[in-house]
Amino acid sequence: MTRWLTEAVPRGRVAAFRTVIYLFVAADLVIFTPWVRTRVSVPGDLYQPLLIGRLLHLPTPTAAVVAVIFWSLLVLALLAATGRAPRLLGWTVCALYLEWMIIAMSYGKVDHDRFGLLVALAVLPTAGRARHGDTTRTEAGGWALRVTQIAVICTYFLAAFAKLRFGGLDWLTGSVLARAIIRRGTDLADLIAQVPYLLIVAQFGIVAFELLSPVVFFLPPRWRLAMVGFFYSFHAVTIATITISFAPHLAAMTSFLPLERVRPIVWARRLAGRPAPVTDAVDDQAEPGTEPDPASVSLGDQAPVVGRPAGP
Repeated sequence: MTRWLTEAVPRGRVAAFRTVIYLFVAADLVIFTPWVRTRVSVPGDLYQPLLIGRLLHLPTPTAAVVAVIFWSLLVLALLAATGRAPRLLGWTVCALYLEWMIIAMSYGKVDHDRFGLLVALAVLPTAGRARHGDTTRTEAGGWALRVTQIAVICTYFLAAFAKLRFGGLDWLTGSVLARAIIRRGTDLADLIAQVPYLLIVAQFGIVAFELLSPVVFFLPPRWRLAMVGFFYSFHAVTIATITISFAPHLAAMTSFLPLERVRPIVWARRLAGRPAPVTDAVDDQAEPGTEPDPASVSLGDQAPVVGRPAGP
């Protein structure tokens, strides 16, 4: 289990994931959760802090507190996305974003799509320094990605558990999706709703997919990526039908992807006819004086939990 939790990954993957997460935090402040700033206009009596807020004795948010958190977090998240001072900036962004979420979720509604993102922010500072395109492997970075992956899958599995715990079997056969379509459905959802029993079948399918989501850890790399692609397609359909995005969850789910292969700056340099910078491709798992394994350098895929060899 320890070997699986710390499966080494290319540092370039960690660097790319770090950039994705911190850029999303900046985007979240101005696109997805700018409404948090309006909480200061709500009477303080309506502020019921989450358990962590009560344990930390956090004060009722004021206009000054929220403004400081917003601007500090926006600037620091953009700086952290560059990969500089990964521990100092990482821990600071984690603390500020946690407070941002405590303020957001302490007025009666808690969104479970933030869990994976919060875990990613908590573990990324432990991954250490990493450069884009670096194929050197790191166990610390592998642990950070693996823990985030576990959080992503727990979001699915525990969502199904909550559905069955609080809704029982009636959740499967009831009118959950029908009510969601009435409240916030699109034209596409209206077409789907006209098909007899299709919404009931969809509800059974949602719970089945959430309960079976841990299977992703037992698949070989190619099938694992295919299953993650299915996860993304599920959310694409959700957005297209009932306009629920789960954007923070989708950002955290990039921990499953070989992000080191996505090099927009290198691609832009090639389009401009400029040579791409050469990056050392030395495997830190290799013995001194030996050549790195070409398969491990080129693929960089994590081995599945059941012990199948890495690679396609």
